[in-house]
Order: sequence, then C-alpha cells, then structure tokens
Amino acid sequence: MPTADLFSIPDDDVVRHRAEELRRQLQHHGHRYYVLDAPEIPDAEYDRLFRELQAIEAAHPDWVMPDSPTQRVGGKPLDQFASVRHAVPMLSIRTETDTESSGALNFDARVRKELGLASDAPPVEYVAELKFDGLAMNLRYQQGVLVQAATRGDGETGEDVTQNIRTIGQIPLRLPAGAPPILEVRGEVYMRRDDFERLNETQRQRIAAGAKGEKTFVNPRNAAAGAVRQLDPAIAAQRPLSFFAYGVGELTSEEQGGPAWETHFELLQALKAWGMPVAEQVRVVQGASELVAYHQRIAATRDQLSYDIDGVVYKVNSLALQRALGFVTREPRWAVAHKFAAQEQFTTVQAIEVQVGRTGKLTPVAKLAPVFVGGVTVTNATLHNELEARRKDVRVGDTVIVRRAGDVIPEVVAALPEKRVAGAQSFTMPTHCPVCGSAALREEGEADHRCTGGLFCAAQRKQAILHFAQRRAVEVEGLGEKLVDQLVDSGVVNTLPDLYRLGFMHLASMERMAEKSAKNILDALEKSKETTLPRFLFGLGVRHVGESTAKALARHFGQLDRIMQASEDQLSQVADVGPVVAHSLRTFFDQAHNVEVVEQLRACGVHWPEGEPSATAMQPLAGKTFVLTGTLPTLSREQARDRLEAAGAKVAGSVSKKTHYVVAGAEAGSKLDKAQELGVAVLDEAGLLQLLSAQSS
Repeated sequence: MPTADLFSIPDDDVVRHRAEELRRQLQHHGHRYYVLDAPEIPDAEYDRLFRELQAIEAAHPDWVMPDSPTQRVGGKPLDQFASVRHAVPMLSIRTETDTESSGALNFDARVRKELGLASDAPPVEYVAELKFDGLAMNLRYQQGVLVQAATRGDGETGEDVTQNIRTIGQIPLRLPAGAPPILEVRGEVYMRRDDFERLNETQRQRIAAGAKGEKTFVNPRNAAAGAVRQLDPAIAAQRPLSFFAYGVGELTSEEQGGPAWETHFELLQALKAWGMPVAEQVRVVQGASELVAYHQRIAATRDQLSYDIDGVVYKVNSLALQRALGFVTREPRWAVAHKFAAQEQFTTVQAIEVQVGRTGKLTPVAKLAPVFVGGVTVTNATLHNELEARRKDVRVGDTVIVRRAGDVIPEVVAALPEKRVAGAQSFTMPTHCPVCGSAALREEGEADHRCTGGLFCAAQRKQAILHFAQRRAVEVEGLGEKLVDQLVDSGVVNTLPDLYRLGFMHLASMERMAEKSAKNILDALEKSKETTLPRFLFGLGVRHVGESTAKALARHFGQLDRIMQASEDQLSQVADVGPVVAHSLRTFFDQAHNVEVVEQLRACGVHWPEGEPSATAMQPLAGKTFVLTGTLPTLSREQARDRLEAAGAKVAGSVSKKTHYVVAGAEAGSKLDKAQELGVAVLDEAGLLQLLSAQSS
C-alpha cells in the first residue's frame, strides 16, 4: 500500500476495528475465567482491556452491541450440570477501577446526584464490605431447608451445584425457626490461603507419587471454582471450601410474612442470626469520607486476612433508597466495587541473580522488565529458594505473572512455558556464595541454602557485628545499628577484629559522634575484651547455636580449641546438641576464614577463662527443665537463668509436659496458668534459691 494511503483510513474505522478486537479478546478471556476456570491473563490485564472498551463505547454509544462484554455479566454454564434459571437475576455491580480515594468520592457524588440531595444535606449512610475473590453462589432455602445451590452463570441462568455445596461445613443445611418460607442467600464460595497451600502440597505429593491427571492450582480462586464444578461430590468434599454471605435473591414478601428489613445491614445481621457466615469487617459508614477511610484501612490490612480480596464494596444502606435508585443496564446504581491497586501483571525475566541476606540465606531473585504492580514499579521479584524456583520452573527469558500484596516483596506467581524461548535453562543454585566464595549449603530438611562464611562474608558483616556486640554476647555498649552502618559503609570495619583496631580519630569523625561518645565506644570495646567462653561462642553467630547451647558446649569441653577441633560425633555427645547443631558447628569451623577471625580476635586481646570440662554428674540439676515468668524480687531474669544453667538445668521459653519447674514472680502471665493447668511445680524466688542451695550442698 502506498505510504499516502496509510493516512487515508478514517480514524473511526481504526477505532471501530479496535472495539471489535477488544470484544473478541474479552469474550475469549471471560470464557476462560468464568467457564473453564483456566485464565490466561491476570485480572489487572482483563480490567485494562475492559476499561478501554468502555471508553470507546462511551464515546460512540451507537456502536454498543447487545452481546458486548460491557452489557452482560459474563460466562455461560457448563453443559455437564443441570441449568438453573434464577428467580431474581444475579447481576454484577459496577467496578470502580480508580483505586485512589477519588473512586469512593465519585460513587458518593453519583448517589447524591441521583437522589437529588443538596450539597448541605446530611451524608448518605452506606454499608462497606469486602470484595471476595471467589465464586458467586445462590443458595435457595424452602421452609428452612437448603434445596438448591447454583452458580451465577450468565446472570440469568446458572449451574446446579447443590451436591458439592452441601459439602461446605459453613453452609447450614437447615435454617432455624423464624426464617422466611422462601429465602435465597447470595454469597461467595472461596478457599482460605492456608487451606489452598495444604491442598497444593497434597497435589504435589500425588504428582510425585505418579498419580495421573493431577495438577497444582494457580490461586485459591481457581481452586475453589474447580472444587465447586467437580462432578464427583466425594472429590469435592476433599477440597476445603468456605463461604461468606452478603445479600439475598428471591425472598418471601413482607405481605406474605417475610422479613420487614429497612436496611441492608439489618439484612446481613438476620443472615448471621440464621447461621450464615458474614465477614466481620462489614461496617456502617456515613458519607464519602468514611468510605475513603474504610478503603484505606482494608487496603492496609488485607494481607493479614486468611483469604484473598481484591477490593471493597459500598452499598447504600437504606433499602428504600436502593429501590429509588434502581438499576442502569447491568448494574445497580446503589452499589459499587472499589478495587485495590492491581497486584498481578505480566512481564519477562531478564536474569536470575542470587542475593545473600544478612543472616547468610541465599535467595534467587528474578530481575524483571519493569512493570507497574500494586501501586509501584517492580523490577525484582523473589523466587524464595531453589526448590520453589524449580517447582515454578522459572527461567531467564520467560514470560511470568508477578504478584505484589501490600508491602510484601513481589513474587513470581507462575511462568508461562508456552511463551518460553528455545534453549532456556532451568535454574540451579550455585555451590558457593556469590559474595564471598564460601560454600553454600542446604541442610537436610530445609529449603534454603546458606553461606557458611558468616564472619567473613561482606553481605553478613553488619548482622555479624551487631550480633557479636549485643548484650547477651560480648556486649559492646553503645555500638548500635546506625554506628555499625557507618563503620561498614565507610570501609573502616570489614570484620570483627577491625572493631578492636579502631582509633579515636576514626570514631570521632563519624556523623553524630562527638569526642566523648567516641571515647565511650573505645572504653566499651576495651571492656568487652574480658568475656566468657559461652558469650564469645554465642557471639560468633554459628547457626543453631543459641545461648543455652553455647553454655552446654563450654561446660562440656572447657576450651574453645577443643570445640573447634571436635568431630560431629564428639559434638553430638553434648547435652542440647543434636546432629543438626553438630553439623553446623563443624561446617562453621571448617571454613578457614572463620578460624582466622577467631585467631585475630584473640590476638586483639579478647579473652575468657578456660579450664577442664565439667562433669555432667557434678551438675545437680542436669536433665531438669525450668521456665521463668514474671518479675522476681531480687534476681533479674538473666541472673536466675545463669544460676540455673550453672547447676546444669535447661531454661526453656514455654511450658509443656516436659517442664519440671516454673519459677513465677510478680505479674506472671499465661505461663503460670499453663503450669497450673498441667500440674507443673511452681516456685517463687525463695523456693528457687532454696532448691539451688540444697542441690549445691
């Protein structure tokens, strides 16, 4: 075509063609989502296409077709189920895709305009609810008995899934006396996140065992929809489903003895009284400002919920006002769904890098082509660990779905293998730390790989220094996080021995570090050189070696060199040291640079008393477990723990049947209650001192 002809195509023809293409795409994706439960694109992408078509049809209303996705609820019932024609259509409500506060303000303005309210009229009362990410359901009760459950389908006709819905324990099969003769309860079938994870774990086990036709599910919504549409109720019963009620369909009229509700909130309270689960977050709010506050509050706390939501719903509370407002085409004027920022999007993986955390954990991170998700531009997404990266089969060059939930680190939900480039290689975790070159190991029974160069690895410097300097280790008073950040970032301190090589001028030149503060830090460092073997051993930050274990090691071996040279079998003979801890110790001291750090600390003057191993038989409270709770009259918690451990006792943090004594002081809490419930002996401070005195004699 000649170049000039490119500009002869009427603009309207281009736009009309785009509208036709959008209708085709939306119909295809609507069928995949609502009917087949196998979506090909994230919700955010569907919403974007839907908004584009809405805008075109708003500008050209004569182009609107009866079969346009904007004019129908969407989705036809599957042929395998009997069809159910809804007595009252299950129409969807308008979606407000403006995720800012203006979305709530716009809805309130529309309602007030439709009601003809003056600007100084009182605020409209609304009910604010959660927008669940599940499957809409209609439950029909006749004379109080559940007789039918049907999916929304296309809004007019749904699918009869009664047998499957009967398997949901939350849904009553019979309503209490007083329920109307005819009642249709509208609500959402969903799956809790923890139930979803357990279901997928079961599916993975079945797949690993060679089961045919099994698969894992992409998200809880699809898992719930798949269970509801399972033809075999016995299989559906194995899928953990839940239900929330949020409205009614057909209902016995007031003239025939039905309920005389005046508000939507009264309706919800009645459903709750009849045994229907109603979300506890439902609130009655006044006017636009409280709608905005509700939207912001739920958005900030949504990740704390045990199930998925993708927005909130506002409804005019007065049923009389609802009737006055009525409907426009496919939507009620008195309700709107106000969505949150999109949390799933498409992008591509440009690289997979391994990051080393402050504690040595190695995390594969997908470097992404920038994509806007959940209100921010995302360029990195965690793959968690090698097992997760392999399970999702994420490879460089893949097209992936990225999810961001609130302030949670973005993650790759799934890769799309059908769009994979040829020759893409599976991810493999490196055998050595990418920062320091130390061995990277994954302990048996754990998913994470960890760098073994704790005292040497640059990625772990700050954490190693703070751990070493804390009060329960060698204790360097005044050496806090901000000062450590400055010392490490400026290159003054790279390893623990560098702390003891600090000069006055170096410290005094630090930001917010006056001469007196610098002198105090130097004095604290000098004081910290005189410590104990358990404190020093704990301060090294060996994985799995806590204070109690460090004390047990010090008692058993008496000297650090003996601990460093002990085999795993010898280490395992220590009380409180099992195979995992023994292996961790041996791995730590097998790293030459860790041993070098220890020797340099000694050379800098860090020292402690050493002696011969303590005989276990000489420890009077060996094998006894104590728990401390409350405030003792004269002993601090630490002093009491030290005296007990010196006598061979183990001090635990929680009460169980294995606890021998609970030492309780003033304002003892739930631990004391638990001890009394289990019949565990309870001592006060006087009783503790008497026991220690008697044992020592």
